[in-house]
Amino acid sequence: MTTTKANTLLKTSVAVGVAAGAGGLATDPKSDWYRELDKPAWQPPPQAFGIVWPALYSMIAYSAGRAMDRAPQAERKRMVRALGVNLALNTGWSVLFFAAKSPRAALGEILALNLSNALLVHHAWRVDRRAGMFLLPYAGWTAFATFLNGAIARRNR
Repeated sequence: MTTTKANTLLKTSVAVGVAAGAGGLATDPKSDWYRELDKPAWQPPPQAFGIVWPALYSMIAYSAGRAMDRAPQAERKRMVRALGVNLALNTGWSVLFFAAKSPRAALGEILALNLSNALLVHHAWRVDRRAGMFLLPYAGWTAFATFLNGAIARRNR
């Protein structure tokens, strides 16, 4: 791996790590508020989130770094902006859902995150299909989370 590629991967890893850490600080699935929510039977067990998210965050960092290294300068700038917006929305969901205790606000926010995911996949895919493919599980999980968030918002008016 060249120094430039290693630097890009380091930068995307740090950005993703900061977003994951900030989201993690806002998330409290052991709180009384969260435990008392009426959740659908098809919600994954709590352990699933601890397994899925680290893998997804790793794929985001890798795919963004890979796409940025292969992108022409103008596309690289779009990727940087798309990743920044995406990570802010990713973190914002945890803040709205858990810290603000607002499944309804979080639902609106996660809809924006889904659009951001589509844009991020689009930019990565145009530059490098493998990078785009590595983002698809994240987009899929977030789409699933949207349905879960919607079910929780409906059950807990």
